Amino acid sequence: MGVNTAFEGRSYPPGEPFVVGREHVRAFASAVGATDPVHHDVAAAQAAGFPDVVAPPTFAVVVAQRSEATYVADPEAGVDFSRLVHGEETFVHHRPVVAGMVLVPTLHVDRVREAGGHGLASTRVEICGDDGQPVVTVRSSVVIRGAGS
Repeated sequence: MGVNTAFEGRSYPPGEPFVVGREHVRAFASAVGATDPVHHDVAAAQAAGFPDVVAPPTFAVVVAQRSEATYVADPEAGVDFSRLVHGEETFVHHRPVVAGMVLVPTLHVDRVREAGGHGLASTRVEICGDDGQPVVTVRSSVVIRGAGS
């Protein structure tokens, strides 16, 4: 079974809230080599005008991929995770992600199609704060390799 193209245009209800912990930010920053003190030191972040440590720009992938798992795990979507290859990801930041924030993701399946025996899917996760205001928009494209590859 290939990808289910009827999922194109589907939106899911808001996902589980994600509390951005100070240690989440520090661990992610260390993992990606982000050495700016605003990612590790509260005093440095506050001196720069933030209430707490600031997440590196790609931190939103943690929240986005948890949300995208809803689509990937849906048996009717026809996505075989063992054949999934990540293609592209972009981030549009509306405001910084800071420790202490509660982030709420909403997943949208923007495009699903088949080409050359492979499935192609593009998703968008709109991440808002618990105040309902936008924080980050994450767009992802994946390829689901066909059975013959």
